[in-house]
Amino acid sequence: MTGTRKQAAALAVLIAMRAGSPAFSQPQPQTSPPTGQSEFALPQDAPVHVEQGVTRGLLIKRVNPKYPSKAREDRIQGTVVLRALISKDGDITDLSVVSGDPLLVKSATKAVKQWKYRPYLLAGKPVAVNTEIVVSFTLSGG
Repeated sequence: MTGTRKQAAALAVLIAMRAGSPAFSQPQPQTSPPTGQSEFALPQDAPVHVEQGVTRGLLIKRVNPKYPSKAREDRIQGTVVLRALISKDGDITDLSVVSGDPLLVKSATKAVKQWKYRPYLLAGKPVAVNTEIVVSFTLSGG
């Protein structure tokens, strides 16, 4: 084959590819998930993680913890870090301790279980939220 014939054959292949010839077409990626949902949709009712600063802005009812008398006597101060699941309705539905002095934990969890939040909206719909809550215990006076 001469150089001109090779060029002509290559040009014919390019033209066939551009024209969408079935011999040269490649499978196209699927543009939408088979379920008809957005590719970024979360599993139904899956909670989303939201930082503490955001959830703090949604808090509508806060119950302050009672300082435990034993902790006060022993001059124990500090923070209790809790991991919380907040329902679509804004209620605390699950609470676990991440860290904190054992003398302060019970009072912190008892108070936080009573907290109420405005629902967190994602794409205009309320969703459950996982977050951390920090409760601080500080003695006043000296």
